[in-house]
Amino acid sequence: MKEELSIASIGSVSPLGISQERIWENYKKNKHFITEKNFTKLTALVSELDIEAQNEIDAIKCSDNKYKDLDSSVLYAICASRIALKKAGWEKESDFGINIGSSRGATSLFEKYHKDFLETGISSTLTSPTTTLGNISSWVAQDLKTKGPEISHSITCSTALHALLNGVAWLQSGMTDKFIVGGSEAPLTPFTIAQMKAMKIYAKSGTDTDRQTFKKNEYPCRAFDLEKSKNTMVLGEGACVVCLEKGVNANSVAVIEGVGFATEMLTHNVSISANAECFQKSMKMALGNLEPDQVDVIVMHAPGTIKGDSSEVNAVNAVFKDSPPFLTTNKWKIGHTFGASGMLSLEFALLMLKNQNFIGVPYVAYSTVPSKIERVMINAVGFGGNAVSILIKNVNNHV
Repeated sequence: MKEELSIASIGSVSPLGISQERIWENYKKNKHFITEKNFTKLTALVSELDIEAQNEIDAIKCSDNKYKDLDSSVLYAICASRIALKKAGWEKESDFGINIGSSRGATSLFEKYHKDFLETGISSTLTSPTTTLGNISSWVAQDLKTKGPEISHSITCSTALHALLNGVAWLQSGMTDKFIVGGSEAPLTPFTIAQMKAMKIYAKSGTDTDRQTFKKNEYPCRAFDLEKSKNTMVLGEGACVVCLEKGVNANSVAVIEGVGFATEMLTHNVSISANAECFQKSMKMALGNLEPDQVDVIVMHAPGTIKGDSSEVNAVNAVFKDSPPFLTTNKWKIGHTFGASGMLSLEFALLMLKNQNFIGVPYVAYSTVPSKIERVMINAVGFGGNAVSILIKNVNNHV
């Protein structure tokens, strides 16, 4: 890193809640937040916002007449950004940038407007302005009244961590001193679920011909289970953002020590290589001059698919060799939130750093757990083989 950058705060809305205290309590429980949901023509396993989070979203939607026509992905981002801004102590109407991306964007609204068009041949006036991808950061900027730059993008499932990369670049360029970065996703729609089922990577349930019986005390998404014989990805929803700023101060929650990114050449539209060459490159870049044994934990991307999980573990073994960090993931608990997943993984990492408590995957056998956590690496990758790795360090041991 050219100069020191820190995370001033984090805000999120997810199936785990909206307060960091509640979220951490939910992480400490060996329970998942996946339920079975009935859609119009199918049933699927999903992870929805908890009631506290949904009530907050409903309140935001009713707070301004202009907000009632916004997609859930935008409302989630507004909610998470308000939380992060307040915790960081940043003032509204000040000069900070915003980069909040999404893999799918305004999924629900787009499907609704397209359905209406097919039925009537007429498109709503609000179709275009409320379904553009830039809609997310633009509305967050309006809500927070910032004067800084607004960026939205989609780099599939690594979108949120790519937003962090952008924030780092802007800060180190000297063009701004503060940036809100993250991702937001509201993909629990019939068409999106159908797309995932079509790729044969979704956990079986509902209207699937070889459906499994859903039991709440079992783990339907087997992320990081290298012995599974079926793909078990489950979709979740939510948003998560962090406030980045130059330097490290008493209020900083973590230091960004390294960033890495890479893209590999694909042999198939939706797969990465067996040894995840993109992850190997991104993790090595994030490590920089550090020795591999200085990383204590990796929060993996691990989507719950056979090839996705195993390739990432192969990449970790290739990079860290005889000193692999402790591996974990949160997708068995809250599902895969597409473009928001990388930042929700970062939140998980920050909570483990703060509480000095490693949270493993309940059905994975760990011979031991780390006695202390100083550095955590977070991985994300998406369609197109675009991997990102972020290395954060405990601010309490910052020199």
